[in-house]
Formats: sequence, C-alpha cells, structure tokens
Amino acid sequence: MEKAKSKRLQISFDSDMAAGQEAKPHDAKPKKKKSEGGSAKGHLLEFVAIASVPMVLVLGNSMLVPILPDMQERLGISQFQSSLVITLFSVTAGLIIPISGYLSDRFSRKGVMIPSLIIYGAAGVLAGLGAVWNSYTIIIIARAIQGLGAAGTAPIAMALAGDLYKSGTESKALGLTEASNGAGKVVSPILGSLFALIVWYAAFFAFPVFCLISLLLVMFVLKEPEKTKKPPKLGVYVRGVGKVLKEKGRWMIPAFFAGSLALFVLFGVLFYLSDILEEAPHSIEGVRKGMVLAIPLLGLVITSYTTGSLIKKNGRLMRILMNVGLAIMSIALGLCTLFFDGNFYIFISLLTLSSVGTGLLLPCLNTMITGSVEREQRGVITSLYSSLRFLGVAFGPPLFGWMMDKSHSLVFIVVTSLAVLALALVFFLIKPPAHIKG
Repeated sequence: MEKAKSKRLQISFDSDMAAGQEAKPHDAKPKKKKSEGGSAKGHLLEFVAIASVPMVLVLGNSMLVPILPDMQERLGISQFQSSLVITLFSVTAGLIIPISGYLSDRFSRKGVMIPSLIIYGAAGVLAGLGAVWNSYTIIIIARAIQGLGAAGTAPIAMALAGDLYKSGTESKALGLTEASNGAGKVVSPILGSLFALIVWYAAFFAFPVFCLISLLLVMFVLKEPEKTKKPPKLGVYVRGVGKVLKEKGRWMIPAFFAGSLALFVLFGVLFYLSDILEEAPHSIEGVRKGMVLAIPLLGLVITSYTTGSLIKKNGRLMRILMNVGLAIMSIALGLCTLFFDGNFYIFISLLTLSSVGTGLLLPCLNTMITGSVEREQRGVITSLYSSLRFLGVAFGPPLFGWMMDKSHSLVFIVVTSLAVLALALVFFLIKPPAHIKG
C-alpha cells in the first residue's frame, strides 16, 4: 500500500507558516473562522498587486507585436530582425530566470522583484530613446537588459503566491496570475496600436509607467511571510533541487514542455496574425488590428480565471482539464490547416478555441508545479518552469516567420504535431491523485 502511494504524484498546498507562528495580515483570523471565499475578498488588494506583475511582464512584450511592421519600415530592418526584439528579450529572461529563482529562495521574493521591476522599466526608457534615435542596436541592447529585469518578475510572483496562500485560495491566486498574464496579452495589441497613433515608438515610453504602478504595489501592498528555516548553502540547495527533479521529473518535465509549447504557439500565432492582417485581402491595420489580435486572447483570459477558481485541490479535475485543453488545441490547430486561407471568421474562431484550450491547461500546470515543492525550493522550480515558458515565447516569432516563408500550411502542421505530442505526454505521464492532499 505504501509503495502504491509513493508512486502517485504528491503535491502539498498547505501554508508554509510554522504552527503557532503569528498570523500575518493575509491569514484569516482563527476566531472568526472565515470561509476561504470570504477570506479571499479581503485579499483583493494583494491579488491585484500579485496580478500586476505578470500583467506588466506581458505589456513589455506583447505591446510591441502590433508595431513590428512599422519598426521594419521606419528602421529599414528585415522581418527576422524585428522578431529579435521579442526573441532576444525572452531568451535573456529565460536564461537568467533560474538565477533569479535561486536568489529569491536564498534571500527574499521582494528583494528580487523590486530591483527587477526598476531595471525592467528603466531599460524600457532606453529602448524608447533608441527608437527616437533610429538606432536598432540600442533597441536590441535595451531589450536584452529588459530581459534581465523580466527574469525577476512574474516567475517570482508565482512563487510568492504559493508562499502567501494555501488550499483553494492558492489555486485561485495562481489562476488569477495566469488570467492577468492573458489579460495583458488581450489589451497589449490594442494599447500598442493606440499608442502608435501618437508615434510608432510611443509604446516604449508608455510601458515604464505601468511598471512603476506595479513596483509601488509590490513595495507597499505585499507582505512577504518570514522564512522559518535558514536557507541552505548553494551546494546543498543544488542537490535538493536535483533530488526534486529526480523524484518528480517523470511528470514535471512533461509539464514544463506542455507549458512551454502553449506559449510558443500563442506568441507564434500573434506574430503570424500581426503579419497577415495587414496584407490583402484583409488590409486591417492600427487599432482594428489590435482588436482582432485580442480576440483569441480574450478566450484565454476568461478560461484561465475560471479554471483557477474551479480546480482548487481536485487532482482528478486537473487531469481532465489538462487533457481536454490539449485535445482542443490539437483539433483547433489541425483544422486551421484547412481554413488559414479560407473563411477568415472561422479561422479566428479556431485560433480562439485553441486559446481556450491553453486557458484550461496553464492554471492546472501552475498549481501543480508551485505546490509540488517546499517553499525553500519553490522559487527555483517555478523559475525553471517559467524559463522554459520564456524560451517558448522567444522562439515562437522567428520560427513562425521562417515557416511562413516556406508555407503557411507548414505552420499549422508543425504546431498541431507538437500539440498532439504534448497531449500524449500529459495523458500518459501526468497522473495526480483524485484528491490532492494538503
């Protein structure tokens, strides 16, 4: 019986607060015995502060997608060079995220998030100046610096949500971070298009303002729980992380792959749409283009938040939703091979359906991965996951651009095949228990 139990995925959602430790402001008061839902209402400002971090992260990337064609024309650069504005940012962030995760575990979450947000916003100003000076080189350097700052934002916010909350409140908070991530993607194309009406590079300067708001919320609203254990030395820490991956890698690695694939498809599709919408017979530009780009992402936002609110600790439901989500992605992307050059409304509907599948998948992965490890190693594990997600974002635009040059049908054949592969891995390798015990 014990052997059978050990083979099953063990995920803990309990608070990491030591027994008898004085309650923090985010904890429900024991005497009043508030329900989880009632307590969550009191967490509203904290939720907003946490959600602002992935929102800002997305704005710094997705707001630039609609202006990439303008950037190509104004700076005289190629489609590949413009895609590097997204790719270099994401690659840099993806490589640095594990280091930021370790530092957040070693010291504190806010101690990493606050300077990261400052670097992120300041580099945005530098990128804007590069655009004013028509210097592609300065823009690229600034975007790489922004990637360094981005590494200490959303991934650490996800770990902090795991520190602050437990049980169903944790899954709701993580669902909210994913919904916020998606909401940022929804408004980003519209905001980017609106700012471009002023001047094409206005989005570079608008972003630091959003970054400042998030910085103030993190500094003055979020109260990080005190560490109850002394952080281990680097060697012990690395061995501990290695032990986690050895014990749980069978399901964790497929989970990492599925999350990375979902973001690869999402940003690749955004890049694809941004390019074809301005061409005949569509000829959709400006704010109208931003609104069309937002349609698939709206499906992601609504689904992500709903999923995060529903799954709580229900492992069986998580398994169902992950498989259903990937199945929907596979079918929708497969049908896109028939309609990418046909009925435009059906095509957009299929891409929206694929985003709905992504919205079913990601909150479940977030909750499982965040809850699968102790607080002392949570930062680096969630950061490894986020790192792969960033690399998915990074390679989406250039690979989609390369495939578009070959054949538009090739784009959807490849992503459909990858979605089917992810579905097979999740179906056979990720099997949480029916009820995830806290």
